[in-house]
This record gives sequence, C-alpha cells and structure tokens, in this order.
Amino acid sequence: MQIEISNAEEMEAFGYRLGQNCPLGAKIYLQGDLGAGKTTLVRGFLRGRGYAGKVKSPTYTLIEPYELAGADIYHFDLYRLNDAEDLEGMGFRDYFDENSIALVEWPEKAESALTEPDLKIMIDILSPGRALNLQTHKTLGKKIIDSIQ
Repeated sequence: MQIEISNAEEMEAFGYRLGQNCPLGAKIYLQGDLGAGKTTLVRGFLRGRGYAGKVKSPTYTLIEPYELAGADIYHFDLYRLNDAEDLEGMGFRDYFDENSIALVEWPEKAESALTEPDLKIMIDILSPGRALNLQTHKTLGKKIIDSIQ
C-alpha cells in the first residue's frame, strides 16, 4: 500500500489513525532518511493512543517508553547504534510482547537482533511531501493496513 503525504500535519494525522487502529503486540518498523518524518509519525501515533505530552526522538537514549491506559508503547531510535549486540545488554527483547506496541526507527541498524515486523513503513522524501510504502507479510500487519484504509 502506498500513501502520499503533503506535509507534517498530514504525517501526524496518518500516525494518529495508525495509533487508533493498532492492536497490542504490534511491531512497526519505520525506515527513511533523516528528516523523513519518522518521529512526526510516532507523535501522531501516540496522540491517537491518547498521549498529550511531548514526544521526542530517543536518538541518544535508544528508547522512550510511554505508559498509557491499557498499553505500554516503546519508541526506539536505533540511528546511533554501533552494534546490534548492544541491544541485548539492555534487555531489548523484553520490550516486545503481546501487551505492548513497539515502534522502531532505523531498524536496519539492528537487523541481526530484530525479528520480522508486523508492519514496515518506508518513507521516501518527495519534493514536496512524502511517500509512505506500507509492507507486511503477517496477519496482524494486514489487519492494521485494512483498518486504516
């Protein structure tokens, strides 16, 4: 599925819809160049789940946890990751379970440590706007895509 996004507001609105329709247990990987809008999408996602606070990219901390009513949401930014082995030391796998949602920016930095996502969103920068390419080979990912169409 491909979606064209004109501006940051539309990216956040897409994330909002995604957040409202995303079931627990989902793993969503976000790929795209610097400035493509990955964190903007995550901000919208969290708003769609009822979060009203500040959303920042966890570039230096690798993970930003959000405890929301009925769900733990983990926002990962692996851009600065030097070695996928570093993730094991922080108990990375413990964040992926049926009671949480994981949003992972720059998953390609840790391919050896990650399993296949339920949904992969690749963001291409257009001039102007963005193109989102949504891919999945899993049942949960297909349900997510169907719910936002």
